[in-house]
Amino acid sequence: MFDYRYHALSLAAVLLALAVGIVIGVAIGDSNLVSSAKNGIVANLNSEVSDARKQAEQLQVKLTNEEAFSNGLYPLAVHDLLSGRGIGLVFLGASSDNTDGLVRSAVTQAGGDLTVVAAVREPLNLPAIAQESVGTHYAALAGSTALIERFGKLVGRQLVSGGQAVDRELLSRVRGGLMSAFDGQLGRLEGLIVVRADPTNMTPEQSAASAAFETGLLSGVAAVGVPAVGVELTGTEPSQISWYKSKNVSSVDDLDAPAGQAALAYALAGAHGAFGVKPTADSLLPSAVP
Repeated sequence: MFDYRYHALSLAAVLLALAVGIVIGVAIGDSNLVSSAKNGIVANLNSEVSDARKQAEQLQVKLTNEEAFSNGLYPLAVHDLLSGRGIGLVFLGASSDNTDGLVRSAVTQAGGDLTVVAAVREPLNLPAIAQESVGTHYAALAGSTALIERFGKLVGRQLVSGGQAVDRELLSRVRGGLMSAFDGQLGRLEGLIVVRADPTNMTPEQSAASAAFETGLLSGVAAVGVPAVGVELTGTEPSQISWYKSKNVSSVDDLDAPAGQAALAYALAGAHGAFGVKPTADSLLPSAVP
């Protein structure tokens, strides 16, 4: 049966749709309205960009001033901290000219002198060291990690104290097999900086030998009572700070920053801890001491 109510409702819906379409069409066709909205958005964006640029410029000026302040304060903070002290640098594995330069700068600005730079081959060339040790009990080095650790202790002692004549003679004999580079003269040091490369691409036997030697090396340094400090750059991956901590050695993880170089000077002067910007650091700098 035909119902006029349904017919009326359908007609009303059609008329409403037509009205909405007309309104939308008029709005779309009104170029002035669209242009006005566009101009408003562009103006707002330009204003926000301009404000952001001004803020960035202000922050850059502030950062430049703070860097100038830090650079000016740094020499005063480390002045004569290592006055007259002989400092050594040993690379466990690959050496780095960049790290060498940063260490040298930090030591000299604090009044010290980088007198010895050495790089230990890793993995250790045990056959070459054994051959160069013929006539001593270190000729059996390759067969005993305990003997390797004792040898490492001798090397650590020699790097910081010079030792007796017989020990100096032995170290001179094995230097070619043990080290890939050596610059300086053996003698009394008052601080040793250690840079450990990531021990990759080693067999289990090679890793065990290197671990024994490194443990002995730091043990020999500690036995003489000389402070040792492990260092790395901010971007060093994987970090070796945890390894330094396991050996009870102070560390600096941001040597490439002024704060890191200052921390190195203070650590060589006796401050103990892990300093830098990484999660493994205890603090950025050592606490102020009289």
